[in-house]
Amino acid sequence: MRHALFLLLALTWACAAGSARPARVAGAAPAPAQAPAPAKQASGEASSVDRPQYPSTYQRHTGRPVLIRNATIMTAAGQEIPNGSIVLAAGRIVAVGAKVDAPADAVVVDGTGKYVTPGLIDEHSHLGVYAAPGTDAESDGNEATNPVTAEVWAEHSFWPQDPQIPLAIAGGITTIQALPGSANLIGGRSAILKLIPARTVQEMKFPGARYGLKMACGENPKRVYGQKGGPSTRMGNMAGYRGAYIQAEGYRRKWDKWNKDHQGDPPERNLKLETLAEVLRGGIYVQNHCYRSDEMAQMLDLGREFGFPIRSFHHAVEAYKIRDLLAAAGTGAAVWADWWGFKEEAMDGIKENAALLQQAGVRVNIHSDSPSGIQRLNQEAAKAMYAGIRAGIPVTRDQAIRWVTANPAWAIGLDSLIGTLEPGKVADVVVWSGDPFSVYSRAVQVYNDGWLVYDRNDPAHQPRTDFQLGQTPGPGSDR
Repeated sequence: MRHALFLLLALTWACAAGSARPARVAGAAPAPAQAPAPAKQASGEASSVDRPQYPSTYQRHTGRPVLIRNATIMTAAGQEIPNGSIVLAAGRIVAVGAKVDAPADAVVVDGTGKYVTPGLIDEHSHLGVYAAPGTDAESDGNEATNPVTAEVWAEHSFWPQDPQIPLAIAGGITTIQALPGSANLIGGRSAILKLIPARTVQEMKFPGARYGLKMACGENPKRVYGQKGGPSTRMGNMAGYRGAYIQAEGYRRKWDKWNKDHQGDPPERNLKLETLAEVLRGGIYVQNHCYRSDEMAQMLDLGREFGFPIRSFHHAVEAYKIRDLLAAAGTGAAVWADWWGFKEEAMDGIKENAALLQQAGVRVNIHSDSPSGIQRLNQEAAKAMYAGIRAGIPVTRDQAIRWVTANPAWAIGLDSLIGTLEPGKVADVVVWSGDPFSVYSRAVQVYNDGWLVYDRNDPAHQPRTDFQLGQTPGPGSDR
């Protein structure tokens, strides 16, 4: 009985999306490859480094093609098409335009009065690692035991049953970067996840996506470690980063030499330095929590010292002050529309931050850092867009929708696959009840890889987690 109950609960996520689970095919289309794993030992004896390191087990759900017609299509690729149509088939966008050809067996969705966008992407999320209901038992985002914990991976904390996940899906989110917290100088690896009902985190991992490395500047590390042996100052923070990467340089040289000639025994594995060495090789993107402009400039210098770029600064409330430096470095900025002032280093924010960054040529995106904000990321983009327009900074609707689609796709290295509505891209698509920049609009349907994962008008496509069973009314309830 106990075994049967366990199986029933384990399958609930899948069953909540419909009475019959559609067939699935392994993996998605090839994504950017990670750096090659070290070669096997010359002796032929396999070791842990030779084996797959927690690979994705994601499988695409199959189903009939879909034709969405008579909708306003916001492509995030330079076009907004009134009375347009889009065809999804085999997990891909097949056609987009005013007139399209669709397979005879396609499911037809009437988009009259509705808008269609790419699936929304949150570059900075803590879903799953800081899961609801928010007790200490679910607080798994900060390994606050050492200032440098590059060895930890967010996916090893991620709880797929977090009841905040279906709420984010209902907000049009299709992909997230789940990050460790910001207590540490170097907090560990991120996880790039498709936001779908799943039993394991590996079933959600975006196949082939690169890892990110969470780093943090400023107040948080010195506050957490000031009474634990340091760092207790910003100069201590910088020394901590430099010391860690100096060690990683030596570790990388040893492994690169051994991988080249296989002479003698392989070096001993060090999980912390293994991650940092991969940053130095360019295989892991640095995702840097940083508020103040002077510290962002310092981190750009750190990257130059050790030969790696900062992919994106997160929060970045003062990014507008150094927008020319960010544009020249090719570094993105993940910002809020109007959230700042909650601590000293976050005091100098302005509502025009995103618009000024856009004007300077920075790849800017709107992130959440919040289980509430992630449910209305479209509205956050709208606030930032209109703040810029009111200040006389030209921001187009296409640029603003890119803040929550194409630009975060670039920040996590997946812009060749997701983030825009173009033929050949993965069919991550949201149908909105109206203009997504309106506070009154809601996501009506959400397709992830062409699969209808959420439908506001169909209880069979409103997933719930095991955590919610018996605690909240089921879909279609009269309560």
